[in-house]
Amino acid sequence: MADYKTGELLKQINIPQDLRDKILEDDLPQLCNELRDFIIDVVSQQGGHFGASLGVVELTVALHYVFNTPDDKLVWDVGHQAYGHKILTGRREQFHTNRLYKGISGFPKPSESEYDTFAVGHSSTSISAALGMAVADNIKKEKRQHVAIIGDGSMTAGLAFEGMNHGGVENTNLLVILNDNCMAIDPNVGALKEYLTDITTSHTYNKVKDEVWHLLGKMSKFGPNAQAIVQKIENGIKSTILKQSNLFESLNFRYFGPVDGHDVNYLTKVLEDLKDIPGPKILHCITEKGKGYQPAEDGDSTQWHAPGLFNKDTGEIIKITPKSPEPPKYQDVFGHTIVELAEKNKKIVGVTPAMPSGCSLNIMMEAMPDRSFDVGIAEQHAVTFSAGMAAQGLIPFCNIYSSFMQRAYDQVIHDVALQKLPVVFCLDRGGLVGADGATHHGAYDLAYLRAIPNMIVSAPMNEEELRNLMYTAQTEEQKGPFSIRYPRGKGVMIDWKKPFKKLKIGTGRRIKIGVDLAILSIGAIGNEAIKAIKELERDGVSVAHYDMRFVKPIDEILLHEVFGKFTKVITLEDGCLMGGMGSAIIEFMADHHYHAEVVRLGIPDEFIEHGTQSELYKECCYDAEAIVKTSKSLINKENKALA
Repeated sequence: MADYKTGELLKQINIPQDLRDKILEDDLPQLCNELRDFIIDVVSQQGGHFGASLGVVELTVALHYVFNTPDDKLVWDVGHQAYGHKILTGRREQFHTNRLYKGISGFPKPSESEYDTFAVGHSSTSISAALGMAVADNIKKEKRQHVAIIGDGSMTAGLAFEGMNHGGVENTNLLVILNDNCMAIDPNVGALKEYLTDITTSHTYNKVKDEVWHLLGKMSKFGPNAQAIVQKIENGIKSTILKQSNLFESLNFRYFGPVDGHDVNYLTKVLEDLKDIPGPKILHCITEKGKGYQPAEDGDSTQWHAPGLFNKDTGEIIKITPKSPEPPKYQDVFGHTIVELAEKNKKIVGVTPAMPSGCSLNIMMEAMPDRSFDVGIAEQHAVTFSAGMAAQGLIPFCNIYSSFMQRAYDQVIHDVALQKLPVVFCLDRGGLVGADGATHHGAYDLAYLRAIPNMIVSAPMNEEELRNLMYTAQTEEQKGPFSIRYPRGKGVMIDWKKPFKKLKIGTGRRIKIGVDLAILSIGAIGNEAIKAIKELERDGVSVAHYDMRFVKPIDEILLHEVFGKFTKVITLEDGCLMGGMGSAIIEFMADHHYHAEVVRLGIPDEFIEHGTQSELYKECCYDAEAIVKTSKSLINKENKALA
C-alpha cells in the first residue's frame, strides 16, 4: 500500500470486531480523528467522494462499535457516505484503489464484502431494503438488528416514504438513521428540508426531548401499557412545541432526536438505548458535510462533495491548466444552450431532480430562477411534473442522468409518451461514465426509449449537434416527447457555439465515403470511429462512416443506401447491445431482406465495473483500437473467402 497516514488506533482495526474488542470507549474520539485523517490523506491524492464521508465518521464508528456487524445489518443509502465503513471493514489496505480500474468500488457492494449488505448507488433504497431484510429474519425466526442510514437528500424520493409507510406497520427491529446535513450534492430543497430545519432549530423542543426520552426508556420496563401512555405524552409534547404533528411518528415510527452526529460517545449511548426499544424507530442526526477538514467546512459544499485531487495541507484543489483551449463539457453546452434558447422561446422551462450542478442547469437557475426547477431526488416526480407543464403549453427540458431515468420509466411511458406531450428529455451521462461504475453507467436508454411509441430518440456526435438537437426539439413543429442523450465529460470541438440549425427528424448524415465496409455510429462514440478510420486508411482500407443521429425514427433512406452498397457493416454505440441501435439496424436489414455481415460493437450483456471511460471502452471492445481490429477481421475474412 502507498504511504498514507494511518493512526495507531486505526492500525489495530482490520474488521469491526477489532473495534469492539480493542478500542476503549474513551478512545473513540481519537479513532474518529485518525479515520478522518486517513480519508483526507487518501482522497486528496486519489480523488473520490469526500464531504459526505467526512460527515459521518463519528456515526460510522458508533454503528460498528454498538452493533454486531456483519450479523447485524447496516444498509447504507448511496455510497457517498460509506468510505469510513469500507476502511473499518477490512479494506483499509485496498482503499487507495477506490474507484480505480480493477480496484474496490466507490459504493457498497456485497460481492466485495459481507459487511456491504446491499448494493447501492441510486438513492433512497435503504429503508425498503432494510425492511425487507428485517421481515425475512422474522419469517426465518432469526433475531438481529437492521439499520438503514439515509441522508436527508435521499428522503425526498418517494421510495423512502413508501418504505416508511410499510415499515410503520411491520413488527421489526428496524432503525432508520436520518443523516441530516441539508445537502445532497447541491443544497437540499423542498418542504421536507424546511420541516427538518424547524425541528433542529426549535430550542424549546430540544430542551425537553431528552427528559421525555429518558422517561420513555424507564417506563418501558414496566410493561407495554405504561410505554404506550408515555409515548402518547411524548407525541403530545412534540406536536404542541412544533405546532404540528411529527411527520415520522404519523407513519408509526418512534422519533428520537435531533442529536449531535459528531459526538461519538453520545451516539454510542443513544444507539445502545435504541437497541433495546422494539419496533420501527428513526434517529435524527445532525451532521456537517466535510466535518473536520476546515477548507471543506468553510468552502463550497457542492465543490467539496467530490473535489478531485487537492493539497491536503492548504485545501487548494489541484487543477491542471491546459496549454491550449479545450472543448467544453457536454453538460455545460447543455447549460448555456438552454439559456440561449429560453431567451428566445418563453415557453421553455428547465427541470432537474437534485442535479443542477451535475447537469449544469444551475446556469439557467441563476439566469432564470422563475423558469428552472430543482425538484429534489425525485425522478418520477420530475417527469410527471414536466408532463403537467407540457399539458399547459410549456416546453420542459427535463435533465436526468441516463441511469437515473430508469427510475421514471413508467412516468415516461404513461404520463408523457401516451399523451404525446412535448417534454424534452436531456439524458446526461449516457454510456459508460467511468469511476462511478455499474450503478451509474447510462447503458440502457437507447434500448428502453426506442421501445416507446411517440418517442424520438437521438444522440449528438459533438457539441454542435447537441445544440442543433436541442433547438430542433423546441420548434413548433415538434409535438411529442424528444430524448437527447450525451456522455459524461468533454466534447471534441473548440469552436462549438455556432448558429442553430434545424434538423430533419429521423435523418442521419454521411461523414465519409468508402468502399470496403461501412461503420454506422450513434452519438459521441462516433469520434472513436473517426480515429479508427484514419488508421485504417493508412493501411489501405477504405471505410464509409455514417452518423445515424437518430435511433428512432431511424433513417431508412440512409440504411437503404448502406445495405445497397455494403456487405460488411459495423454498428457502434456507447450503449447496451441488447435492443440498442445495432439491433434496430439488424431489424431493418431483416425486414427489407438485405443480406450483409453485421458486427455490433457496444456494451455487452453484463454489468460493467468502474474505471476510466477509455479503460472501459477498451474492455468492452469498442475503442478505436477495437474498431480497427474488427474492421480488418471483416476484410480479411472476405479476402480469405474470395481466395
